[in-house]
Amino acid sequence: MKLLEVSGLKVRFWTSDREVQAVKGLNFHLDAGEILGIVGESGSGKSQSALSILGLLADNGAASGTVNFCGQNLLALPEAELRKIRGKRISMVFQDPMTSLNPYLTIAGQMTQVLRQHKKLSKEAAQEHCVEMLEAVKIPDARKCFDRYPHELSGGMRQRVMIASCLLLSPDILIADEPTTALDVTIQAQIIDVIKKLQNKIGMSIIWITHDLGVVAGLVDRVLVMYAGSIVEEAPVKDIFK
Repeated sequence: MKLLEVSGLKVRFWTSDREVQAVKGLNFHLDAGEILGIVGESGSGKSQSALSILGLLADNGAASGTVNFCGQNLLALPEAELRKIRGKRISMVFQDPMTSLNPYLTIAGQMTQVLRQHKKLSKEAAQEHCVEMLEAVKIPDARKCFDRYPHELSGGMRQRVMIASCLLLSPDILIADEPTTALDVTIQAQIIDVIKKLQNKIGMSIIWITHDLGVVAGLVDRVLVMYAGSIVEEAPVKDIFK
């Protein structure tokens, strides 16, 4: 069953001297429970495609086409309606957790905010659920980590915090934009293992954006290959590597 269907997606940016077309008419779908890999070199349009789905493009960018999710075209929704979906139904893990986490707030302050905003939980209930999710992503001594600031954690732990935050509301779709690129291979393998286990437990679908074909081989079900803003190849992961 198609959970997300993207048709004719175009992303444009206006610079001081010209218009740049970053994504040129993308068509793809994501099935329920599927892990879809989007691969391509830097600048091929992978990240901008994902950001456009959630309405997170820069101010000088605009997206057109159709992104159908549960009968709604996300590109046509007003910001207030999109905010109800963003984070709750579709979550996104970014490449650099240090720029995604607020340096002025503790991990507790940032994670509980998500639950109190979307689920209206009490402070105590929200904290308990957050600690459980930190334990689920294998953060050692989760309760102590909970009261720390982002700069007090390692890169691998910050990325786990981001993943835990994105999974707090058990989203239907997790978009992971090169979430393990800056990490060493051991931490990378651990995080991928955690995500696969949580995906099986929650039953969510995943869009995994990367340029690392080794990660793709061991994780995804189907692969889209992007080049210069277009999809140039699409196939099950076994066929791609064969």
